[in-house]
Amino acid sequence: MSDGVIPKIDVRNVFKVFGKREKEALALIKSGKSKDEVLAETGSVVAINDLSLSIHAGEIFVIMGLSGSGKSTLVRHFNRLIDPTSGQILVEGKNILEYDMPALRQFRRQKISMVFQSFGLLPHRNVLDNVAYGLKVRGESQAQCHERARHWISMVGLQGYEQAFIHQLSGGMRQRVGLARALATDTDIILMDEAFSALDPLIRAEMQDQLLELQRTLQKTIVFITHDLEEALRIGHRIAILKDGQLIQVGSPQDILQFPADDYVGRFVQRHHAHARH
Repeated sequence: MSDGVIPKIDVRNVFKVFGKREKEALALIKSGKSKDEVLAETGSVVAINDLSLSIHAGEIFVIMGLSGSGKSTLVRHFNRLIDPTSGQILVEGKNILEYDMPALRQFRRQKISMVFQSFGLLPHRNVLDNVAYGLKVRGESQAQCHERARHWISMVGLQGYEQAFIHQLSGGMRQRVGLARALATDTDIILMDEAFSALDPLIRAEMQDQLLELQRTLQKTIVFITHDLEEALRIGHRIAILKDGQLIQVGSPQDILQFPADDYVGRFVQRHHAHARH
């Protein structure tokens, strides 16, 4: 970005190799070998291959790709559930790879939160305690935790369910609890990994609407992972498309639809056009 604004998240030349022979695999992929060749020679998987991108404050940035494209691996670098084999991850201009454990804990509590597809909720606690969990971990008072939690429970349309246990809720309701928990901690950045993928189409559309509605007032930086172009087009300000750990294209929904970068993106777009006609 040439206008001097520091990106919220800046990914610079990130490689991620899974396997015993990381260094060797890294040298091979950098020398131009394919992912398959590297796997055959070293038994190591190149999950992210020289990937750079910038995410702006306040945008819903969608990372999209088929299974195995590296999208979930990439997003787990942003809160350092995974560290890259090489490259840099900057958040607000600071290289988070340099954080020690206390700084990282602080970062995860104050700056960045995550919503998983599998909800990651605590089954033995009620909705209120689940939503208040992140605040409690930060050491806020019980009264404050519950007040904030109640606010977000009503914001995601779950008022009246505060005392219900997670196992009593439908998938869509659980996903709302997950969203409320992420929102309650009031972090600037929210990572959402296939957050709505397990839901029925109607509930999924409702959740997408709700996210857009909340975003209008909250202006968070949301990184949203999906394998579904419809979802990406519906909620993304910008969309990045990954394949084999490489960034194929990044742009607005219009850019992606009108100017697909290659056949891989073209196939997603064709399916979308066919779908839209029915």
